[in-house]
Amino acid sequence: MNRTNLSLYYLAGYLTIGGIALLLAPEWALKLLLSNGNYGDVFPRLGGMLLVGLGLTIAGIIRAKAEALYPATLLVRTFFVACLVWFYWISRDPFFLVVLVVVLIGMALTLTSYLLDRAHRA
Repeated sequence: MNRTNLSLYYLAGYLTIGGIALLLAPEWALKLLLSNGNYGDVFPRLGGMLLVGLGLTIAGIIRAKAEALYPATLLVRTFFVACLVWFYWISRDPFFLVVLVVVLIGMALTLTSYLLDRAHRA
């Protein structure tokens, strides 16, 4: 599952970098992500904290090469995609579309890698 492990670097990267940006500079990060909503100062920082935590968890999965958890990363992102579509639907904030695209790119990388790795093992 070498390709799949490598694909998770993208996931860990955007979670950690995005989380740090929201944690330390929420106004700038939201502007960079094309947000037109008003989320205050504290709530984006909370989101940033959670993103950094998820990023560090994914880094642990990468480090441990925990192949049994690779499908779970796809399942969680499927849930995130559904939520992001819903959030965009109710808010019309382009922020959710930008984040959706970032998540979908990572899902495509991981899913493709996972399927190729499984086919290679069979």
